[in-house]
Amino acid sequence: MFLWVIFFIGIVIFISSIKQINQYERGVKFQFGKFAEIMEPGWRIVWPIIQSYNKIDIRTKAVDVPDQEAITKDNVSARINAVIYYRIADSKKAILEVENYYYAVSQLAQTTMRNVVGGTSLDDLLSQRNEIADKIRLIIDQATDEWGLKVESVELKDIILPEEMKRVIARQAEAERERRAIIIRAEGEKAAAKNISEAARVLANTTGGLHIRTLQTLNELSSDKSNTIVFATPLEILRAFEGIVNKNKK
Repeated sequence: MFLWVIFFIGIVIFISSIKQINQYERGVKFQFGKFAEIMEPGWRIVWPIIQSYNKIDIRTKAVDVPDQEAITKDNVSARINAVIYYRIADSKKAILEVENYYYAVSQLAQTTMRNVVGGTSLDDLLSQRNEIADKIRLIIDQATDEWGLKVESVELKDIILPEEMKRVIARQAEAERERRAIIIRAEGEKAAAKNISEAARVLANTTGGLHIRTLQTLNELSSDKSNTIVFATPLEILRAFEGIVNKNKK
């Protein structure tokens, strides 16, 4: 009877020692409080009392970094927030080197964002978001190597400016649009003047060209009965009459 009790207790201990590690997990096993091995996915044996283990999820995680108040290089106050995507690259380091890697990454991201924004002008912050996000990623990735983490990407979600600065930027954008419109209009007038000059030169060098153009214009105007037409005699015709008159006088 005593042997059956011992056998039953042994079976219970053995069954309770079986631990399942899923495909997206790794197990960090300790024996007598010391690191023993990394347990791969599957069923693994962890003996009670003498052994223990911690599961690590190695899937990509997202850390939502809350709004951070920062002063840009040109002394403009801005609020920024971001999302950091990272994963566990070394399960042993993630357990042994840092107490809570999720909290540590969040705190490191907040200080890094403030430091990077503090060394960036407002124009660069607004126009080079991807480059700034990549710079933040590199800094965090290097700092978390000792924790066994791999930072995959950093995305800046929002850059919130004071209302006064928004109005200044809006006025600046409007002034820029007006400047471009003036330049485009001036370029159009320049091209039109060049074409008119070229057309006038061709008409002047073509016999009867001005007279034909005048007739074409009169034809276009006559299509609308409300128009009042003032006929202008071309100089070529006046010169022709002048030549005939002079010839008759002789």
